[in-house]
Amino acid sequence: MTDQHTRFSDIAFEFFIRPERMGEYLLVPLEVPENVESLALAYDYPTHSHPTQSLAEGTFTARVRENTIDLGLVAPDGRQVGASGADKREIFISATQATPGYGATDLVPGTWHILAGAYRVAPEGVLVRYQARFTYKQPRWLLGDAHTHTIGSDGKLTAQELAEHARANGLDWLVITDHNQFIREGALPRLPGLTVIPGVEWTHYQGHANFLGLEKPYDAPFFTNSFEETRARFQSTWERGATIVINHPYDEGCPFLYDLDALPFHLLEVWNGPMRPSNLRAIGLWNELLKAGRHVPAIGGSDYHNDRLAQILAGPCVNVLADSDSQADILAALRRGRSYMVFQPESARLEMRSGTAQLGDSTPWSPDSRLDIKLEGLLPGDVLKLITAEGTRELFTSPATGAFEGSFKVEKPGFARVELWQSFGGMLPLLPALVSNPIWFE
Repeated sequence: MTDQHTRFSDIAFEFFIRPERMGEYLLVPLEVPENVESLALAYDYPTHSHPTQSLAEGTFTARVRENTIDLGLVAPDGRQVGASGADKREIFISATQATPGYGATDLVPGTWHILAGAYRVAPEGVLVRYQARFTYKQPRWLLGDAHTHTIGSDGKLTAQELAEHARANGLDWLVITDHNQFIREGALPRLPGLTVIPGVEWTHYQGHANFLGLEKPYDAPFFTNSFEETRARFQSTWERGATIVINHPYDEGCPFLYDLDALPFHLLEVWNGPMRPSNLRAIGLWNELLKAGRHVPAIGGSDYHNDRLAQILAGPCVNVLADSDSQADILAALRRGRSYMVFQPESARLEMRSGTAQLGDSTPWSPDSRLDIKLEGLLPGDVLKLITAEGTRELFTSPATGAFEGSFKVEKPGFARVELWQSFGGMLPLLPALVSNPIWFE
C-alpha cells in the first residue's frame, strides 16, 4: 500500500527454503523503486517446534530449535551493506543512518538482495516472511555550514567536536573543508540529525577553492606551479563529480587571482565569515555574472576555525531545500541554487516562488509573471530589497518585529533575487542579513 500523507509504501512477500538448502547463503531479490529515502526491513519465521510427551506426572512440552535464518543486505552493485546473522529481526537503512551492523547508504533504485543464510532448516523446510517499508523523499529546508576547519589543518576542534558543536547550534548539515587535507568518509562523525559531508579547501597562494562531496577529488599533491597544473586539479575534481566552490574571491589576505572563465566551478562563495567589504564586493561580482546570464549559484560559509569575536560557527549559514538529508541531495540542491544565506541560524526565514518555480529554478517569463515572497523573523528596520538585471529597489521596511508576505510584478526576463538588510539592533549600518539565490525568468 502507499500512504499519500506520509509518502511510504509497504510490500510483503514470502520465501520458502527447502531442507536441502541448509548451509547455503541464498539471495532474495528486493526491488527498490525511485526516490526512496529509507528502507525498513523486517522478517519472521517459525524458530522452534513444541513436541509434547505424556508422562505419568503430566505432560511435558519441549522447545526445540529447528530453524535459524540469518539476515543481510546486498546493494545492486554487489556491495555488502550489512549482515546481522539471526540477531536482528528488523533493520533500517538510509543515506545518513543505519542499524548497527549495516552501513548508511543511498537507496539507489534497482534490484537489491536480501541475504537469507540457511544456517538451520527443519526437515519440512521453512517459510520466511519479509516486510519492507519504503519511505520516499520529500523536500525539506536544511540549515548548514559549507566551510569549516578542524585540527586536521588549522582549526581547534576535532571532527567529532565540530559536529557536536554544529548540532548544538541547530545545524542539519556540515561540510569539513580542511586546508589541503582530505577527510575519509569512514572518519566522518555520525550524529543523529546531522549530515557531515567530506570536503577539502584547496589552498594556494593564488586563491582558495572548496571541493565538496568526495574524500579524494584528485590524486596528485595539492601544490601547483603553473596554471596548467592548477587546471588539471580542477578538471580532475570536476570529472570525479565533486562540487567546486570558488572561495572568498576578494578576501583581504587570500583573494582568488585566477581567471574565473578559465576554470570549471559550480558555486561562488560570496559570503565568507562576518559581513565585510570583501563580501560586498563578492556579491557585486556575482551580480555581474548573473547579469551576463551565467547561472552560477552563490553560497556562504563561516570559514570556522574556533570561536572568537569575529568568527562563529554557522555565521553565516545556508538554508537549502533538499529532497532528503543525504550528502548527494544536499549538494545537488546547492548546485541548483535552491538555497539562501543567513547570518546565523536564528535569522529570518524566506519562501520565494513564481508559480511553481522556486529558488534556483527557471520559468518562462510573461507580462503576468509575479514573484511571491514570504519572510518570517523580521526585526524593526529590516529592509527587503529586490535585485534584478535592471538594478536594486527597496520593497519593504519592517516597522516592527514580525512577518511579511507580498507579491510583485516581474517586469522583464532575466533573474530576480532578494536581500534582507539589517542594522543588527542599531549597532551597525545596514548590512545584508539574508541573501537569496535567484529565480530565472526565460
